[in-house]
Amino acid sequence: MKTTKSWPGFWDNLIPLKGGLSGPQLAGWTPGPAARSGLGCRVLADEMIEVAPSVALAADVYLPKDPGRYPAVIAFAAYSKELQAAGVPAGNNETGSPPVFTDRGYAHVIVTRRGMGRSGGEDAVFLNDADVADHATIIRWASEQSWCDGQVVLFGTSYYGLTQLQVARLRPPALKAFFAIETCTDYFRHIAMYGGAPQPDFFALWAGANFTPFQFKLRVPPLARAVVSHITNSPLKRLWEPLLRRRMARIMKGFERLKPACPTRETFAALMLDSKTRASCPLPDGPSGGLHAIEAPFVVVQNPGYLNLHQFGSYDLFENAATPADRKWLIIGPAEFELPAYHWQLEALSFFDHLVYGAENGYAAQPRVRYWAAGAEDFRAAADWPLPGGAPLRLYPASNGADAVVHRLVRAPEAGSNRWAAVPFGAIVTPGFDDVANQVLSFELAIETEIELTGPVTLNLSFSCNELDSHIIARTGRVARDGTVEILSMGSIRPACRRIDAARSTATEIAIDIDTPEPLTPGDPVLLRFSLTPQPVVLKPGERLRLDIGSRTDLLRSDVSHGHAQFDMQVPPYFSRNTLHYGPDTFLEITVANPNSERSHR
Repeated sequence: MKTTKSWPGFWDNLIPLKGGLSGPQLAGWTPGPAARSGLGCRVLADEMIEVAPSVALAADVYLPKDPGRYPAVIAFAAYSKELQAAGVPAGNNETGSPPVFTDRGYAHVIVTRRGMGRSGGEDAVFLNDADVADHATIIRWASEQSWCDGQVVLFGTSYYGLTQLQVARLRPPALKAFFAIETCTDYFRHIAMYGGAPQPDFFALWAGANFTPFQFKLRVPPLARAVVSHITNSPLKRLWEPLLRRRMARIMKGFERLKPACPTRETFAALMLDSKTRASCPLPDGPSGGLHAIEAPFVVVQNPGYLNLHQFGSYDLFENAATPADRKWLIIGPAEFELPAYHWQLEALSFFDHLVYGAENGYAAQPRVRYWAAGAEDFRAAADWPLPGGAPLRLYPASNGADAVVHRLVRAPEAGSNRWAAVPFGAIVTPGFDDVANQVLSFELAIETEIELTGPVTLNLSFSCNELDSHIIARTGRVARDGTVEILSMGSIRPACRRIDAARSTATEIAIDIDTPEPLTPGDPVLLRFSLTPQPVVLKPGERLRLDIGSRTDLLRSDVSHGHAQFDMQVPPYFSRNTLHYGPDTFLEITVANPNSERSHR
């Protein structure tokens, strides 16, 4: 395997990079002493690593200043690497902060896949098999370098998390562990056609932000990255970050207007026009169904603040990987949206210290599951997921009369029905339309005694409409005593795609078979059963549990300024009257945590 060495020049390391931490770092515990610390950071920029004849990938290798052999932390994705270390608040900045890792005795290797930036080869469909093989080659290459002790681990968020699961299935000998944040396992179901609908809002934003000709050609010298890092990771962040968050929605819309490179536009067109079935989707299936091939130790972190991205992959991995039970951990954090994604680095370093340095820092004693409980605002622990001893609770929607009023959630089914208007996203309606045709049905349950709801969330509906198809968006929320609403769980389903795919379902997600739509017969009720994203919550007396059901994401979702990454969907497809039929077939099923089970507050 050939490597073109890039010896560090005087300018590359003239100014040291400044590291950064942001967002949640530790899941309710304080680790013991670090294995190494205070080692500084230097960079070997643009190492060119041969992965195939005449194809070399570009990598930036960040090392401790002290010469030696260190474990390597690899981050591999399709994004440009040029600003990853600078702390720039970009959506693709998801590798962690190199000085944070090198200071603790790790080499941090950030690699760009074929066709991006200085990497050779042709740009191709995302997450393809060649990328996975290249990733494995990079792991072997890193383990053989003079600065590596032969041990390799993986770290990263989103795309940098998805690639970890793919390559872990190949079991590279040097791979000792991985730490994946916000991942997906079924690319068709979780990304391309979530809820049976394409995702143009997300994909247009993603393409415009990451895959324009500018991004492919971007080159930022290490010295410039270092200078920028002293601004982005300085105390000044307290001043500019709130301003950025308030403007983030407008910034994201601006990215949607940028023109991606031609291959990316072709992928976008295929996703929107051709991905009607799993076989016609341009993306590969993903590792779901093959996770039993993973045996490496791992930590997977789930962010519950997502709707149509990163919803259920963490639970699939935790349930189905063949990694021994005492070598895998699930963390469900608070809903958060951090730019750059400098979250969970201290948790990952403690995990890596335990595995590759053998540090007695307490990680081996950490419970298999730790989760943030909204309402209580603390981390709690459990022996498994779903929580052992949890009891299912069914709450039945029941009418309070007129469609537009707030209805009830009750513990026994009642007969009746209510309707809501399904209006296509962006459609023209008259002023005051909502006064005569409500677009959301709302239900509430008053909380009389404290209760913890932690586990899978399922909605079962008897539904009809006066069209061939529609769409349903559902969310649960915690209504505080002062009336403010905190979003908890969200889910989506296309009624014409309602057949359950039992083979792909997990304990947390009901997988829906999208391949063969079954058009509705106007007026005839059908049964719909689908999953909402889990969000552990503690509800207290005086608060209310709320269920909202509608047909448009923009009426129910939150946004990144509140820690939620929930993208608009082009649904519903038609104007229609949608009817919810009450009774034993319409219920919200949630899990009540057993207060006597093996759990603890952190």
